[in-house]
Amino acid sequence: MYFTRSIDRYLNGWKDDVRHKPLLLRGARQVGKSSAIRNLGRSFEYFLEVNFERQPDIANLFTGTINPKDICTKLSAISGISIIAGKTLLFFDEIQACLPAIASLRFFYEEFQELHVVAAGSLLEFALQEIPSFGVGRIRSLFLYPFSFDEFLQAQGLEGLVEEKNNASAEKPLSLPMHNKLTDLLRTFLLVGGMPESVSTWIEKNDYLHCRLVQNDILQTYTDDFAKYKKRISPLILQQTLRSVALQSGSKFVYSQVTGEVESVKIKEALDLLTMAGLVVPVTHTAANGLPLGAEINPKFRKFLFLDTGLLERLLDLDMKTVLLSSEIDLVNKGSMSEVFVGLELLKNGSPYERRELYYWLRLKKGAQAEVDYVVSDRGDILPVEVKAGTRGAMQSLYQFMELKKTKLGVRTSLENFGKIGLVNVCPLYAIGNINKDL
Repeated sequence: MYFTRSIDRYLNGWKDDVRHKPLLLRGARQVGKSSAIRNLGRSFEYFLEVNFERQPDIANLFTGTINPKDICTKLSAISGISIIAGKTLLFFDEIQACLPAIASLRFFYEEFQELHVVAAGSLLEFALQEIPSFGVGRIRSLFLYPFSFDEFLQAQGLEGLVEEKNNASAEKPLSLPMHNKLTDLLRTFLLVGGMPESVSTWIEKNDYLHCRLVQNDILQTYTDDFAKYKKRISPLILQQTLRSVALQSGSKFVYSQVTGEVESVKIKEALDLLTMAGLVVPVTHTAANGLPLGAEINPKFRKFLFLDTGLLERLLDLDMKTVLLSSEIDLVNKGSMSEVFVGLELLKNGSPYERRELYYWLRLKKGAQAEVDYVVSDRGDILPVEVKAGTRGAMQSLYQFMELKKTKLGVRTSLENFGKIGLVNVCPLYAIGNINKDL
């Protein structure tokens, strides 16, 4: 069963664009790229999927001089499926296994633009490094992440609840029963996570243990992939670094905590590779004196988020009771789950046309301890976001930031209902994705 995703709207928009470019759907393994494209294929008269890992001989069509129309004629003959501009969606899956096919996308744009061509693949970012100028200005990219909280609710038929949540505000908070319902669903989402197979398993079986089995399989798949990353770095170092990212969530990443036996340069390379694979997301310190936020970064101060809260919980082997039975989601010492969730929601609810960067602020003055979890741009202004795991907590760091940077507004996200404290908007954790929708 296919569950509607936010990316579907953008895929349909691409389909209807008369001047569409070949499309690359990018993202980590098993986040639902192929499923989304196959769902799009249902709206075409003909759909042809070419998988370069399962059909390696097809790569021979892309050797020598590349003529898109000639390639399509041969693909049609091989598959028995018509390839007709405007009526056929041509899907190149696992395209990273055929670099000439990636390079050919620019020729589809230049010589056969009227045909709808889309490509996806696991570890695609590594292949793109090999041909960095393969299609500048000729190819469009969309980035896909695991299910957002809204998508998780919609998959369960809770569209009405999503609408109520998205329409709520400080002036119009949710009713207590609805707030409590969303808080309980958030606890479930933290455990199930947003990986499509885990979400589907939850909806089908309503069993956390079955979801854990799925998460084990996904984590094993990621580990198996490590051997494909680069020959010069040990899969063991990658595995140790990934686990250390999970353990250090919410804190400045300290290389020495990975292992004392490996030099920092190797750990840095492992982090770069894991970031390219989409398994970890960097959150970089910014001075936040103005926009763009990336203009004044300090890469020596960087946090890393794990791709998915469900996988994070599974990797750390957290006790499910901590999330399900506690009155407050206080996981600060067990993976900073709330902070990871907020960062991932900011990514998932942003524009899929670009790879978004995440930033945080730390006062570097000696003896200072002020830190704001996330800093985002808001219609030409800077918006600080402070994450609280429960329903209480001071906001000294947030106030310091707002005073130093003269910001007009701040956000505190916690398990509280919608509200306002002076110039600080209180946004429930389950509604943090609303921020991106409002920007």
